[in-house]
Amino acid sequence: MYKHYLKYLKDNPHGYWFKRKYYGWGWGIPSTWQGWLTLVIFIAYIFCSVFVLVSNPNPTQGDFIWFGVGIVLAIVILIFIGYKKGEKPRWQWGLSKEDKAKYDLQDKN
Repeated sequence: MYKHYLKYLKDNPHGYWFKRKYYGWGWGIPSTWQGWLTLVIFIAYIFCSVFVLVSNPNPTQGDFIWFGVGIVLAIVILIFIGYKKGEKPRWQWGLSKEDKAKYDLQDKN
């Protein structure tokens, strides 16, 4: 299964940073180094925000509010980048017959 998924990720003639998931809605793992860098920056921001909040011995309500606003803003920015630089997300449950043939995924029935 992983070999087929890697074929799917590498088949990227449009240079998408993020490709659609096989199942569900949205994007799977990044398919280019730019996508990986975006994801690493997002995760690093989340960890840094948590560290700053936890390292404060007496956080105020304002600190919690700014923490929440920062997290929501980071998520919105990540989704925006996904829309701009990724494949158009859609609901799918597996690959189409054409994609299965393209990525050499034949049913074993």
